[in-house]
Amino acid sequence: MQREQALALVKERIRTRNLFKHTLAVEAVMRRLAAELGQDQDRWGLAGLLHDIDYEETKNDPDRHSQLGADMLAEMGLDEEIVEAVRAHNDRHGLPRTSLLAKALYSTDPLTGLIVAATLVHPERRLAAVDAQFVLNRFGEKSFARGANRRAISACEELGMTLERFIQLGLEAMQGIAEDLGL
Repeated sequence: MQREQALALVKERIRTRNLFKHTLAVEAVMRRLAAELGQDQDRWGLAGLLHDIDYEETKNDPDRHSQLGADMLAEMGLDEEIVEAVRAHNDRHGLPRTSLLAKALYSTDPLTGLIVAATLVHPERRLAAVDAQFVLNRFGEKSFARGANRRAISACEELGMTLERFIQLGLEAMQGIAEDLGL
């Protein structure tokens, strides 16, 4: 599947503006991580863009989230590694994340939410004004952005990356698409 096809599918299935922006953010970070780790940026970007393809349908049934999406992507003939990364990114299933792609998606998903939340409390409320240390400081505040799973974000170490480097790369990627994110 090409990005244009994936983007059309996302636009068809995701109607919530913030969820759509989230998928763009995860795509951008996944592409940046792929470049950093010598992986295929297009494949990793697709995984990020499509990871929540079923969310609007499953938001009231979190046990189905990512299972339905992964099944849908498999039926469309997407690469098995992408399908399994999408399936395993939801912690509720307890599935092992065996590929580097799956590990990256798992950590990236909540990181984007943390970065957005940090941006929204920054005095300038713009991604360009935020630095990695500001996000890292918010990471340490347990009451801040409680929905951003710190354990999942910290699993970036499975990528051979420090938390600081992971946050820096994620922030850079999202700053690159700040206009699309409205930040």
